[in-house]
Amino acid sequence: IMPSFKVSDLRSKKIDELEKQLDDLSKEKFNLRFQASNGQLTNTGRVKEVRKGIAKIKTIFNERINKE
Repeated sequence: IMPSFKVSDLRSKKIDELEKQLDDLSKEKFNLRFQASNGQLTNTGRVKEVRKGIAKIKTIFNERINKE
């Protein structure tokens, strides 16, 4: 689990690494939403962090696709 997502670090990764990280974040987002609905979520800021990380990765995907 990454504490923050730096764009420079994400840009240096390969597509398959980004896809794996995006998959991991999507699973974590699901788990966080599940915990929130059950009232078990302790770190509410993590939800926002994960959402922003997903957005950054998707942005980099789109930049690479449009560049080709």
